Amino acid sequence: MIRLNDIVKSFGGHTVLDRVSLELAEGGVTALIGPSGSGKSTLLRCANLLETPDAGELSLAGETLRFAPGRRLPREAILRVRRATGMVFQSFQLFPHQTALQNVMEGLLTVQRWPRDEAEARARELLDKVGMAHKADAWPSTLSGGQQQRVAIARALAPSPRLLLCDEPTSALDPELAAEVVAVLRRLAEDGVTMLMATHDLRLAASVARDVVLLEHGKVVEAGPAAQIFGAPREARTAEYVATLTAGARAVSL
Repeated sequence: MIRLNDIVKSFGGHTVLDRVSLELAEGGVTALIGPSGSGKSTLLRCANLLETPDAGELSLAGETLRFAPGRRLPREAILRVRRATGMVFQSFQLFPHQTALQNVMEGLLTVQRWPRDEAEARARELLDKVGMAHKADAWPSTLSGGQQQRVAIARALAPSPRLLLCDEPTSALDPELAAEVVAVLRRLAEDGVTMLMATHDLRLAASVARDVVLLEHGKVVEAGPAAQIFGAPREARTAEYVATLTAGARAVSL
């Protein structure tokens, strides 16, 4: 079980996360939904310590870290948490001077210190897994947005992280390219990859996630199984927010 307990994070006196608590089941997918500015991306960045919470507690990969103003975290503890996570960014963040294969290998070579032949074998395996084996030698500039995002997913999976973090993985893509990425994420979910994703795409959340959390103004409005959140929400605000999924589906059918 991966836990974030009473996480608080502020920027310039503005509280972005206000005592947010989550429990993530191993092998499950949890989607963070909510309007822009609700704290979704900040919570992801707190989970891998790209942002250090002001208060609260994180339990991941056998490590429990407690946060408080002025408390310095041991560097090795931070590195252990980061090594246990993989991050998929909204804007891909591929290295433009490296091929798809080299992008996936890079972390294994420079951080994990894998032998080159083993790193290459792992990278080719993952490119095949995301349907990009045929583009192993392609430069990022020659790939579509959906293809770049699939390479980015393979790169994040390379060190076998305990938790895969996805920050708006489809928002920079048109619907057809987004469908490619959704298909990959769905296969990973079926394979039991533990994921925490922030998304505005309610269809992605409904089709891939086991659990869904609605954030607003840095607080959890409602959390529960995806079937409950999208089918029978308990909170009026949740019902109002997820109604946009139904409205979108009606528009497409028309």
